[in-house]
Amino acid sequence: MKEQTEVRNLKEGRYVIIDDEVCVIKGISKSKPGKHGSAKARVDTIGLFDKQKRSLVQPVSAKIFVPIVERKSAQVLSVSGNVAQLMDMAEYSTLELPIPEEYKDRVVEGSEIQYITALGKMRIDMR
Repeated sequence: MKEQTEVRNLKEGRYVIIDDEVCVIKGISKSKPGKHGSAKARVDTIGLFDKQKRSLVQPVSAKIFVPIVERKSAQVLSVSGNVAQLMDMAEYSTLELPIPEEYKDRVVEGSEIQYITALGKMRIDMR
């Protein structure tokens, strides 16, 4: 799910959709309007799921899509290799997600973890 907003309403740490990928905003710089033009904004981002850097330069009045990112909790049912089988704590549905390298030691059977879902993609994210 996504909603539309203007570039001027974006803030650091929030999410935006660039090239059909959910990205975290790392920096925003805005220029002043010129004699014949409108103010521009440069948005520097990092992909939430693929970790690629992306940037966007548009007028501050341009419309852009912002994803609805949900943070959910799940219980780890089993761990096999680098894949964890999880049960969502709200819906009681099961799903399998790959375990990122930085969380290998923290994902153990029976523990409760956090995961992110946006635009049909999911990822384990423990803060």
